[in-house]
Amino acid sequence: MRIPILAALAASLAGLGSASAEEAFVTNQLSDDLMVVDLATAHAVATIPIGGKPAGVAVSADGRFAYVTSPDAKAVTVVDAATRQVAGRIEVGGGPLGIAVAPDGRTVYVADWYAAAVRVIDAASRSVTASIAVGASPSGLAVTPDGKLLLSADRDDDSVSVVDTATRQRKAIIKVGTRPFGVTIDAEGKRAYTANVGSDDVSVIDITDGREIARVPVGMRPYAVALTLGRGFVTDQYGGTVSVFDLATLKPVKRINVGDYPEGIAATADGKRIIVACWESNTLDIIDAAELKVIGEVKTGDGPRAFGAFLRRTE
Repeated sequence: MRIPILAALAASLAGLGSASAEEAFVTNQLSDDLMVVDLATAHAVATIPIGGKPAGVAVSADGRFAYVTSPDAKAVTVVDAATRQVAGRIEVGGGPLGIAVAPDGRTVYVADWYAAAVRVIDAASRSVTASIAVGASPSGLAVTPDGKLLLSADRDDDSVSVVDTATRQRKAIIKVGTRPFGVTIDAEGKRAYTANVGSDDVSVIDITDGREIARVPVGMRPYAVALTLGRGFVTDQYGGTVSVFDLATLKPVKRINVGDYPEGIAATADGKRIIVACWESNTLDIIDAAELKVIGEVKTGDGPRAFGAFLRRTE
């Protein structure tokens, strides 16, 4: 399947070196599928039927598998990332939304929106092995780089749960802004950032101290956060923008106009680009992270959310 792109985009991407080694796995909720986009060519290379209104997605660190949540089907679909085929389906019940994979790839964590719980999946057996109590309406999940802590953004409790992955017990509750949705942890595992849908800001969390240390004003209805080049990039759903702030000073830098209703956001492995899924425009917008401008877009299926770690290195 080939999809036309803006003529200028191919030239822009050609100068970005490692672009050839990455793909985007985009959940299209309204068309019930998962689209794989080659970021070097900015073309879709596969469309995989999923069903159940797919929303969350997490690609394992080794790039072997993509795990996709389907809230309406109460299931997680396992996709072989190399063959681009469905490799299995795991019934988890409830309303699976956010999803994260442990750094070693052995464990998958799934937020159950309705049950105030995180389901624990053993990746080898593809079965649910435990359930962890967290706050109300858990949405985004993230695991620290050492795999020792799991953070859950508990939207309707205005808090983040910190879970010890060894004991599978909640060890701390951190109050943040109103209705946190996406949560992102930095590469050092020291700070986390939540996009607070209800208070139009981002909470900055000191993970070691277990507390919120700052809030950064952003645009309307922020959804998720990506980090690169010393900056935070936040999708503002109602604003149609990506808010940029400095990670050191926590001061606003710029707002970048993107497509309508931006949701999922991620930085490429080389840090040079930000990829944004725009729900109402049915596009992936591609931002030059240094120049802070959109360099092109790729058409997607209907209702792209790409909520989670949706980029995969291919070499």
